[in-house]
Order: sequence, then structure tokens, then C-alpha cells
Amino acid sequence: MLPLPAAVVRGLAVARRPSRAEWSNDGGRSWTPARVGAGEVRPDRTAECRYSASAELLDVPLGRHGINTVATRVRLWQGIAVPRVDTVWVPAGSYVVDQADRTRHGASLSLLGLEDVIRTARFPTPRVIGPDTARGVLPELIAEALPGATVSWRDGVDGTTVIPRFVAEEDRWAAVSGGTDGSGAGTGIASAIGGEVFADARGIITVAPVPRTDDPVVWRVGYDQAVVEAAERQSAEGLVNCWLISGDGGDGQPAVGPVAVWDDDPASLTYAGPDPVGDPGAPARLGLTHVRPRVQRYTSPLIASRAQAELVGTARLADSLGIQSSLSLTTVCHPGLEPGDLVEVEVEPGRWERHIIDACPYTLGGATQACTTRTSTRKVR
Repeated sequence: MLPLPAAVVRGLAVARRPSRAEWSNDGGRSWTPARVGAGEVRPDRTAECRYSASAELLDVPLGRHGINTVATRVRLWQGIAVPRVDTVWVPAGSYVVDQADRTRHGASLSLLGLEDVIRTARFPTPRVIGPDTARGVLPELIAEALPGATVSWRDGVDGTTVIPRFVAEEDRWAAVSGGTDGSGAGTGIASAIGGEVFADARGIITVAPVPRTDDPVVWRVGYDQAVVEAAERQSAEGLVNCWLISGDGGDGQPAVGPVAVWDDDPASLTYAGPDPVGDPGAPARLGLTHVRPRVQRYTSPLIASRAQAELVGTARLADSLGIQSSLSLTTVCHPGLEPGDLVEVEVEPGRWERHIIDACPYTLGGATQACTTRTSTRKVR
């Protein structure tokens, strides 16, 4: 969550919400202020660009010396003006322009986060990467696409993990973040250290651990405070309770794994059994008729040790045990919320649940916010 003064958080329900924007054509060395006519910000952890937006900027020029789709960056800000407190300006994303249309009063813009710059900066020729630490490799690959970009490492990801030598054919973003190559093997330095990479609301490229339901709670939302109704929806799509993680660089070194990581909590709804790999018949033998193993394999040439494989498996398990839920929030729009934040929500009187924010879009100046969240039936150890 973006830090906000306690007095501002307490006054969200009565705050005025001005907005403003800035644009730059020199890579962010200088910024020109602009007025915002209307805008919508769409933070989404499941999207390749974590922040996207649409905005109408007033009285701005278009073209080579104005806003264009080649060189322009745009920063949006949501203001929170609480009585007797100075207006606090909350970053609402740093973007490149995907589309610009002239309007009577300025320009209507479709905006994408800075990940778009990295993913479109493909390698001209296959690139040999490593061996080196993740902290040594990632900033270099990002700086080639975004000169001067700052890379922030959050607690919980080990940037000293050594990434073995591998070849990236053309997709820079797949090498930086994650994906699969032509053979189906996993790619991505962030994925190989059990993390994820994204541009945050300030435009800072961030490497962070996969969020879990035992992370610190950043906001408690009472039933009568902000939640009108909890529109609970469950889905089995993407549910995996047993991961088999392997590493094979194809360089003659011994392969790693497969290392199994599973939901081993008997009290969990997604319990995979005592040992779904070594003793798959245990549930039938023990009368555990509710156990349903859902197994998925993940192989990456960037995984070089069993410890690293266990880390990747734990991260993937944390991400795949979530039951999808939708929460409808009203009155209080909290622009400091970020995808991946853990909130505690009173979904009905007296029943509190921990939810990870997947998406939290809002209209600039608006008082309402609808969040898509996920929760889990267990704490991943």
C-alpha cells in the first residue's frame, strides 16, 4: 500500500478528490503539468502491465512537440483533500501513450504502464544471459529498454540467487518476468527466484515476492464502513494444490528435481493428501474421500538447486490456491491500495476474511471502488 497519513485515511469518506497530470517527452527529465478532464486508473496484478489507464488531458498539444505515441510519458495523480489537512497527492501510475485522439478540449489518451516499454524492446538477436546474480542481471536488461530506470527490491525476494547461463531468443519481458519458451519450459528471472516484477504506481520497476494470505494486513474494511455487499464467486480455474518443480539447463549439469510442493494442511479445503507424490494411495487407504489432487508441472532452465525449486514451488502454490472472490466497495475509494496488498474485510457482520487485492480500478475523483480479490483456505508455509 502507498503510505498515506492516518488522518487522511480516516477522512477518505468526506474527502474532496482533485486530480492532476504531467507529461514528458525527454524520458522524465522534465515534466509539463496538465489538467485532467476525466480519467480511470486500472491497477491489475493479473495484467502484463500492472497499471493501465485512460485520461482526457485539457489544453495539451499533440504531435512531435506535444503528446505523441512515440516518446511521451504521462504521470497521473489522485488528490485527497481532507478538512484541516493539506491535500495529499497519491501516485496513480506512470505510463506511455498507447493511443491519442484529439478532442475539442485537448486529447483523449489510452495509457499503458512502463512494462510495455520492456516487452516491446525485444532482443535483436538471441542473447546469452548469465551466469550472474538476479540483482546483477535484471537491472541491466531493464536499463537497456528504460535508460535510467530504478529497480526496487522488496523484502522477501533474494536478489543474490545465482541465475545460470541461458539463452533468451527475442522476448525481453519473458526473460525478465516469466513465460514459456518454444519447448514449454518456464522462463523469467523473477519467476525463478519466486517473485514477480512490475512497474508500481510511481513508475518504479519493482521486484517483489508473490503475495500470500499471511502477509501483514494493510487495511481493515468494516462491513458498515465500505462494503455494501460481498459478491462472493468461487472458481476452480487455475487451482493447483501440488506443484512439481524441475530445473534443467541442458548444459550437461545434473538436472534438479522434480521437487514436490503441495498443500499439506489437513484442515484445508484444498488439502492434497499426506504425500501425493510418494504415497498417492494414502487418501483412499485413510478414508480421505474429500482429497482431490490437482497437479501441475513447472520446468525452468533457470532453476539450479533444490532449495531454489522449493522456493519457486512455494510461490506458485501461494498463487494457485486462491479462490476467486469479488468484493463491491462503496463510499470509500482508497487510492493507496495496490495490487497484491492484503486486506481484511468483514464480508458479513462478525465474519472477517483476509483477501489479496488482484485488481482495484477507480475513477479519478470518484468515491467508489470495486476490487477483485482472492483468498485462500490456508496459510502457505
